[in-house]
Amino acid sequence: MKTLSLSRRQFLKGSGALIVSFNILPPGSDLFGQSSPPPSGEPDPTQLDSWIAVRQDGTVTIFTSKVELGTGIETALAQIAAEELDVPLRKIKMDMGDTSRTIDQATTSGSRTIERAGPQVRQAAAAARKELLRLAAERLGAPAEKLSVRDGVVSVAGNPSKRVSYAQLIGGKRFNVRIQAEGRGNELKLAQDVKAKDPKEYTTVGRTVPRFDLPPKVTGEAVYIHDMRIPGMLHGRVIRPPTINTAPLGIDENTVKNIPGFVRIVQQGSFVGVVAKTEWAAIKAAEAIKITWATPVTKLPGNAEELYAYLKNTKSFTTLKGIEKGNAAATFEKAKKQYETSYRWPFQLHGMIGPSCAIADVRGDQATIWSGCQGPFRIRASVASLLKLPEKSVRVIYRDGSGSYGRLSSDDSSEDAALLSRAVGAPVRVQWSRQDEHGWEPKGPAQLQTLRAAVDEAGKIIAWEFTDYSFPWTVASATTLLASEQIGIKSKSPGQGNGNQGSGEIYAFENIKVGAEQIPWMQSEPFPLRTSNLRAPGQLSRCFASETLLNEIAEDLGVDPIELRLRYLTEDKRGTEVLEAVAKKVGWQKRGAPTAKLNGATASGRGLAMTRRSGGYAAAVADVEVDKSTGNVAVKRITLAHDCGLIVNPDGVKNQVEGNIIQGVSRALLEEVTFNAAGVTSLDWASYPILKFPDIPEVDIVLINRQDVAPLGAGELATVPIPAAIASAIFDAVGIKLREVPFTPKRVLAGLQKKV
Repeated sequence: MKTLSLSRRQFLKGSGALIVSFNILPPGSDLFGQSSPPPSGEPDPTQLDSWIAVRQDGTVTIFTSKVELGTGIETALAQIAAEELDVPLRKIKMDMGDTSRTIDQATTSGSRTIERAGPQVRQAAAAARKELLRLAAERLGAPAEKLSVRDGVVSVAGNPSKRVSYAQLIGGKRFNVRIQAEGRGNELKLAQDVKAKDPKEYTTVGRTVPRFDLPPKVTGEAVYIHDMRIPGMLHGRVIRPPTINTAPLGIDENTVKNIPGFVRIVQQGSFVGVVAKTEWAAIKAAEAIKITWATPVTKLPGNAEELYAYLKNTKSFTTLKGIEKGNAAATFEKAKKQYETSYRWPFQLHGMIGPSCAIADVRGDQATIWSGCQGPFRIRASVASLLKLPEKSVRVIYRDGSGSYGRLSSDDSSEDAALLSRAVGAPVRVQWSRQDEHGWEPKGPAQLQTLRAAVDEAGKIIAWEFTDYSFPWTVASATTLLASEQIGIKSKSPGQGNGNQGSGEIYAFENIKVGAEQIPWMQSEPFPLRTSNLRAPGQLSRCFASETLLNEIAEDLGVDPIELRLRYLTEDKRGTEVLEAVAKKVGWQKRGAPTAKLNGATASGRGLAMTRRSGGYAAAVADVEVDKSTGNVAVKRITLAHDCGLIVNPDGVKNQVEGNIIQGVSRALLEEVTFNAAGVTSLDWASYPILKFPDIPEVDIVLINRQDVAPLGAGELATVPIPAAIASAIFDAVGIKLREVPFTPKRVLAGLQKKV
């Protein structure tokens, strides 16, 4: 028998089949998780039982409001708990994302789960271990300092026959122990008076272990929110016009009442939905219903030129100030050379493979929501506001979705389902169509950057000015969702800022000024070009601009781009080491100008970029081929060095880096929301393409593990430098300076024509 060995890349390239599995759950299935809410009602962060439970079979359940979005945090948090408790990883069970059983640890976003929730889990586990050792000392008649734990069994030093398991000590019972708890959400500090393990003693953390969530996903046994069925459930669809949303002037009910399975039309304000007994009936009703819409008041830009003019010429409502040192403006007068340019970044989609989906069961003054949301407590608050209920009367239960990338920080479909369920007095499932998702999801904001740099006689960069013009997130924690807007609940904020990281602040320039202007984007009506956080919000664009200009300066000065960066990383050991690591991995050859291989049908090039994000560092080298006749860019290989502090699960980090790189390539080469004055026009995968499996580049990763640095997130960092590295590789190959993403064949050909 011959064993066939396939790499992940070979499998993805060779796979041509799509396997779809549906799990229709019967009444009485374990739909709601592993345990019951505490007898006192909502969990109390000062109660150890709110965080950890030891079962009679010796398994340990960890309660967390963080959710598994495919990033591996379920496994990583379990590793952290297993390490502190000294129990086998297989005995850790994670109970995630249920507002009735967990403490609000803030939304799962920003790659901050391991950084913020990791210490919370660690300290809760350390507190539990301390209490278990106290109980064991009483049971075994030995002082706690004489006890040791292995695989959840406590024994007395020098007398291993005297032993007792965690299950025997407290299995199935409550700790009834109070612990210190200060702050809330991401800032919640737990059990600070309890000493946790020294990282040098770790045996579970830092080790590659199998992911908890992958086996059922591979076998098709995983129950996604799209697969869920509950007894008595109806199906709903919301009808939103293809143009800017307005209030309906009239609805012809005769167009839908004869559809088999149709239940009713629901209207509140400009919100219109249909409910039916089957999903197909709901789809047919949504297609058939005739609605007369009022003329919209809101005006949209008609094209990209109008959009970027709006960004540049509209007064900002706030400035997100970054680093400001010295006097950059005055220094330009002393410069030998000045560089000034601008860069454009389009609206981009989160592009979830599975469109938004949620189930709501609203009965009287109680509501239960099942959703793939990233923030169960955030959705609880928005649904409670929508239904005018106390937050404690709304329960949100997380179920796996299909993709997210920030899209489900706030889940519109939960509100849609809640309104429809309340209207019919039964559970209602709402699944958006692909057209709904592409048209109405809140996009990653469009951005415009203007940069200036100054160089003195010695070739030293003496001034750096970076201004980012960006829309804020009009869908954020301080703003309302689509259904809320449609029924008249107005946002109290113009939106949340799109960040200012990635603007060159990593370098020690003597005179530097970085700022991000937030351009008002709220409209009098809900409209399709809403905005929200998209993976590594705003930073890909800013890194694309800053790192691309830095590479152009290096070329103009005849200096190797790595050498130029090292000049301004002198006090940054981690930044220096990540840059040197990627250079060593690719066998970087120093150069002072692009190779620009202009002969033949294709030209190859290599480009470099680096970044710092939320304390982590990444440096990427892209190898590309450019077809000069078609303008097509093929990314052949991405090599990336990655430093996210202490690594909890190396394979998990590697998985995340790979996904980040692939999405970064896709966003750089292909992704751009198209629109006109009426609304979004890229409403399917043909008009909004994403990277396909045959076009995935080879990926080579260097992981830098730092035991002296707290573990940081790996969910966004690696995607940031990819567009800049590709742009610089194209410049190296054919000598054209691309200022706008994506790098489509049309834009590459235009650059080549201009060069000629």
